[in-house]
Amino acid sequence: MATAEQPPILKITWLTDNPGWVEQWPMTETRLQIAEQLIQEQLDAGHIRPSVSPWNTPIFVILKKSGKWRPLHDLRKVNEQMQAMGALQPGLPAPTMILQGWSIVVIDLKDCFFTIPLHSQDTKRFALTVPSINRATPTKRYEWVVLPQSMRNSPCMCQLFVDWALQPIRQHFSDTLIYHYMDDILIARKRPLPKTKIDWLISQLEHQGLTVAPEKIQCSAPWKYLGWLITDAQIHPQKITLHDNITTLHDAQKLFGDLQ
Repeated sequence: MATAEQPPILKITWLTDNPGWVEQWPMTETRLQIAEQLIQEQLDAGHIRPSVSPWNTPIFVILKKSGKWRPLHDLRKVNEQMQAMGALQPGLPAPTMILQGWSIVVIDLKDCFFTIPLHSQDTKRFALTVPSINRATPTKRYEWVVLPQSMRNSPCMCQLFVDWALQPIRQHFSDTLIYHYMDDILIARKRPLPKTKIDWLISQLEHQGLTVAPEKIQCSAPWKYLGWLITDAQIHPQKITLHDNITTLHDAQKLFGDLQ
């Protein structure tokens, strides 16, 4: 159980203790080199550690539209073995409840899942393998020590952790409205927050282990929050940009996501 000093590091309830092993998929030499580099970055960041776990699920890499490569871990087998925690926030908080003329600050947490630790007894379940090129050396195996992005309970565990981190801030600003959904935080109050108070707020979040993206702190109108555009006088949905040039399955999936 979490306390004011100790974060809520939840242990996952498992439906079976039998190790699940899914072989790593073959990758081209180029993609394997990219995977090695990306996994090394995760190791250097402290997100994974070396492992000899009897569990294994495959990884692959995808090229984002920005031109950067991203690693993806297929955790479907692991997700089947865990008990779902359920949704803590079935819907989004509505900024329409904010009184007109109130001062607003919107804060976006950076890489939120990667700042929240897994329970030490659960990390072995989230193991992965990086093969060597042409099997020249033994494979390198690692396990996640922070919330993996494709784990079914990561959103719920993230919400609990961020809510815990916000408790001292809620107590300090008792006259302030604080909305929190996943890694997005909105703070509204009758009088503007001085910069010293904003700096204190950010330092409190970082003290609790979270990371704030400085370039995504919004202190003046218009504010963007959870698909809404908030001005001093009105609130309305952000404009949706649809890309209808469909050439790949990923393009189609993105279009369907925009339409939802």
